Amino acid sequence: MNNSVLIALTLTASIALSPVSIAGVQGSTQTIKMSSFNLSSQQWQNRVLLVFAPSVDNRDYQQQMQLFEQHQNGFTDRDLVLVQVLATDKSYANGQLINESSVVNLRDRFGVDKDNFRVILVGKDGGVKSHNTTPVPATAIFEQIDAMPMRQQEIQERKRK
Repeated sequence: MNNSVLIALTLTASIALSPVSIAGVQGSTQTIKMSSFNLSSQQWQNRVLLVFAPSVDNRDYQQQMQLFEQHQNGFTDRDLVLVQVLATDKSYANGQLINESSVVNLRDRFGVDKDNFRVILVGKDGGVKSHNTTPVPATAIFEQIDAMPMRQQEIQERKRK
């Protein structure tokens, strides 16, 4: 699977993301926009699904991205931000390029080595809700979120509207 397909998959899972800061980084022929991604800025706004992998060529990473295909509405409905943290390729938060210091901070915070694959779900309260070392179906993640008290409250509030 090439980078453009992975970027397209990430964009389909896209919901509004408020980056902390934007900095222009000069490339050889163009300016690339990079954002700083701060997990605490998502607290009480979004759930965060972190996918750590060595590269886009990693078998587990490719399988995980395939498991997310066709689930864009599920991500949006659950206020779920997808963050792809890659060691040898560019990293993204909902399709927006994030800078290397954000990648290093995320790896340090969750203790994930560059050679390891991990899927970590962080709740709106900032707590880790699940930690997996193998690919996880989107439906399993959704079921876990849907069982959370905060999500139950969100569902009830939407029904009242």
